[in-house]
Amino acid sequence: MPPNSPDTNGITMIKKLKVSQWSSDISRTICTKVALAQSSKCLTTITNHVKQTTPAYIPITSDHLKKQRTNEALVFPNKVSFPDVYSCTKMIQRHVRNNRLNDALKLFDEMPVRDAVTWNSMIKGCFDCGDLKLGSKLFEEMPERNVVSWTTMLNGLLIYKRTEAAEKLFLEMPLKDEAAWNSMIHGYFINGRVEDAVRLFHEMPNRSIITWTSMISGLDLAGKSDDALLLFNQMMPCGIRPTSFTFSSAITASANAKDYHLGVKIHGQVIKLGYLSDTYITSPLITFYAHCNDTDSSSKAFNENPQTSSVVVWTSLLTGYSLNSKHEKALQVFSNMFRSNVLPNQSSFTSALNSCCEMEDSNKGNVINGAAIKLGLESDMFVGNSLIVFYTKHGNIQNGLSVFKQIHEKNIVSWNSMIVGCAQNGYGMWGLILFNQMIREGMLNEADDITFTGLLSACSHSGMLEKGQNIFNYLLQYKFKKVKLEHYACMVDILGRSGRLHEAEELIKNMPMEPNKSTWLSLLSACKMHSNLKMAERVTRAIFNIDQDCSAAYTLLSNLYAFSGRWNDVLRIRELMKSKGVIKEPGHSVT
Repeated sequence: MPPNSPDTNGITMIKKLKVSQWSSDISRTICTKVALAQSSKCLTTITNHVKQTTPAYIPITSDHLKKQRTNEALVFPNKVSFPDVYSCTKMIQRHVRNNRLNDALKLFDEMPVRDAVTWNSMIKGCFDCGDLKLGSKLFEEMPERNVVSWTTMLNGLLIYKRTEAAEKLFLEMPLKDEAAWNSMIHGYFINGRVEDAVRLFHEMPNRSIITWTSMISGLDLAGKSDDALLLFNQMMPCGIRPTSFTFSSAITASANAKDYHLGVKIHGQVIKLGYLSDTYITSPLITFYAHCNDTDSSSKAFNENPQTSSVVVWTSLLTGYSLNSKHEKALQVFSNMFRSNVLPNQSSFTSALNSCCEMEDSNKGNVINGAAIKLGLESDMFVGNSLIVFYTKHGNIQNGLSVFKQIHEKNIVSWNSMIVGCAQNGYGMWGLILFNQMIREGMLNEADDITFTGLLSACSHSGMLEKGQNIFNYLLQYKFKKVKLEHYACMVDILGRSGRLHEAEELIKNMPMEPNKSTWLSLLSACKMHSNLKMAERVTRAIFNIDQDCSAAYTLLSNLYAFSGRWNDVLRIRELMKSKGVIKEPGHSVT
């Protein structure tokens, strides 16, 4: 638990991960290897000297499959008589878990007799291994289907977003059990058909707590947190007792809706029903209070939880402090995780690095990076993305690129973070080179608004007018992307910095959306840069139509008047600001 007083040695302790931890890992590895060797020796002895029976066969074969020793398990049936249906079905299931679909199919085809469980396991295995077509074919060939068979096929169609086919199958089902109804409701949610999920929920003849919980969670994930909470309130009078998962979903919905009153009420129900010590409850409770800006209650919920070894609970507290700009406390929690022998996960590192960014504390960020390396997370995508933002925000492009190269599987956030980082630090050409590399790696279709904003910003800060125009024109012609206001604002900035003021003004006037204050301010800054007083006065009037008390507009115009020697106008601006109570923004000077 975090102490009340700050720990001055907190973050530095990350550098000194205990040797015992590494020793423990080594010991576990050695024990595992010894166990595997013993298992292999035992297998050889039995196959060579003992007549096999099913009870002896299953544990040993299963043990090898669990430990990825699949080749030895495959050899095993050849040395004994063909096992029974139950044994083969178990082996099929384990093959599938190890992603060995062909081996599972081979065993399935060789079986002289198959029951419904075998067929269902094989069909589900096809879906789990990514083969919808083969799973569907087996379903059609199945001699007799039970309700599990239909539900398995239904789930397969929904997983692969074949919602219409799933609907048709659902209507054809001779018997629908609760699992089938729940699967269809869940399928509607994951495919964005919220209204259909609600409709089916009301049509369902018998609803269990699983159904209610699925609906509450689904509505919340669909952005309808208020509806989720309304449903939760309707559930209690129906005599349905919530589980810890139900409470967890309701508390999460309260956090997303920022309904403090209802969240506190649900917290009281949790205490009354004795669920407070459940980890599934504690983490959402901490997050709920943090989302409602009550970090004191978050800390209290953490301290009352006996499961303080849970990294999820610790990370919830850490993230809550970070989101509420209590960065010192967030980093203190991160440090105390090590002191409590709780190893941070990817989310822990991401939140801690976010706090370092906001505090502009490069030393602590470097220490956290060192901890990530020691825990083998330096190539993790989520940790890597946070490290890129951290280093580029502090102007260390080289370290940012080094982290970027180490990430094994880069997503669009990885590319965007690096491109934007280059743009913000004046390395615009590097940003364009990265974009070309991104295209070569087949990521062009993943490019989003942030990607193109970063590219245009790179051109703006590096004075690359022609390249900026080419990117903007490409974006206008790109059918899959909608040009946003920030893209127009970047193009205005590019034209303005290049002295193409009239083109910039025309672009603003012909935009398909209303320009905001920032867009006009960008042009006003360019007017000051190129001493175009006449246009500056015109642009200032446009800004005042949006915000009459815009301090930056007053300041820029006043400075331009001063540069032109129009001191009476400078005094007029000063008096106008004083009469309106406009306060000068930091970083701007009224001459």
